[in-house]
Amino acid sequence: MQPVIAIVGRPNVGKSTLFNRLTKSRDAIVADFPGLTRDRHYGQARLGNQRFIVIDTGGFEPDSSTGIVREMARQTRQAVAEADAVIFVVDIRAGLSAQDHEIARFLRTQRKRVVLAANKAEGMQDSPALAEFHELGIGDPLPVSSAHGQGIRSLAQAALDGLGLDGEDEGEDEGLDEARPDLAPGAPIRLAVAGRPNAGKSTLINTWLGEERLVAFDQPGTTRDAIHVPFERDGRRYELVDTAGLRRKGRVFEAVEKFSVVKTLQAISEAHVVVLLIDAVQGVGEQDAHIAGYVVESGRALVVAVNKWDALDRYARELLERQLEQRLAFMPFAQVLHISALKRQGLGPLWKAIDAAHASAVRKLSTPALTRLLREAVEQQQPPRAGRFRPKLRYAHQGGMNPPVVVVHGTSLDHVGPSYRRYLEGRIRAHFELVGTPLRIQMRSAANPFDDRD
Repeated sequence: MQPVIAIVGRPNVGKSTLFNRLTKSRDAIVADFPGLTRDRHYGQARLGNQRFIVIDTGGFEPDSSTGIVREMARQTRQAVAEADAVIFVVDIRAGLSAQDHEIARFLRTQRKRVVLAANKAEGMQDSPALAEFHELGIGDPLPVSSAHGQGIRSLAQAALDGLGLDGEDEGEDEGLDEARPDLAPGAPIRLAVAGRPNAGKSTLINTWLGEERLVAFDQPGTTRDAIHVPFERDGRRYELVDTAGLRRKGRVFEAVEKFSVVKTLQAISEAHVVVLLIDAVQGVGEQDAHIAGYVVESGRALVVAVNKWDALDRYARELLERQLEQRLAFMPFAQVLHISALKRQGLGPLWKAIDAAHASAVRKLSTPALTRLLREAVEQQQPPRAGRFRPKLRYAHQGGMNPPVVVVHGTSLDHVGPSYRRYLEGRIRAHFELVGTPLRIQMRSAANPFDDRD
């Protein structure tokens, strides 16, 4: 089993920068703002042949008793409880603070291996400023610079020492498809939950997990980063991704929120399936349609979940159904389900829709079946004539997955219009029972020997 290391410290000491350095990623948002990280954030790291899990946490205030700061502190306590070792990050340039003493007192009660990292120590490895951190009673401070990568390897080694590890390199990736290992059988399904702020995304994931894994607070913008959580259901592995709520550009005021928008869009583009969560009380807004449009453009499988459905009366539900038909008319392939994340209503059908959308997105479409289907479609309805010639559709084959791509070969295919493409798409969807996924149709024309004739 891989060891777990939690990174804790007061706000703005560089915990997320250290997380990114250890995991060799940019998964955690980093900016010169205190309180940026709010949920605990997991990542994979490696030191030599030893793999381990790193947990990034929000700024820790152990004695906080109100509001979202209390929720952040609870998340940090849970991360420490899960960890085999803790890296306690302090800021050597800001010096020792009363909050550092509070965190140190808490960590001493947890009986965990704790390594003290004096961050932002570039050029200060032998500085007398290190001496004051011995007051914390944690041990010798290790000078590091997360931003410049100095001392990081020694810090990770110090955290792993004494955990009784044998340094094995687990071959978890053996047997995966080298072209698309994320689509290979047995690979976890990346499931992103997206939507406007305060639609209940974190609440839905917490309900799935059966624990308050993410901060769910009655305040728009509580989630600011894309948080990845491993999950297993009925023997199938998932990677749940909670995203920051997307609002219209004109309402994105904070620089932090602009970073969150980027992370959310990245999470959508990297997911296999996206659950678009719509707040039934707020209705279907313009921003919901924008998010759905981005999901479709990215080619991701999509399921629409209307949350808080239980809060509407019959008349309000009828109005909402009309809004869904009007504003999401461009994606008729997506299943729409009514749920209540808080009351655990409708979650079974939602999982069935998610699995069906993923199965459709990665379905293999045989070339003989596609070609036969193409010829039957042409026999029933030929494409409109373009000038002197009518486009000729000869055969088709699959050109990709997630989303499925069907490549049609023939002559004069540049003149096949959108309406005929939709006709072909409908025939393919009906035959292969594709639901919840966009379908791309590409036309490839061979040279026409009569093009140069007068």
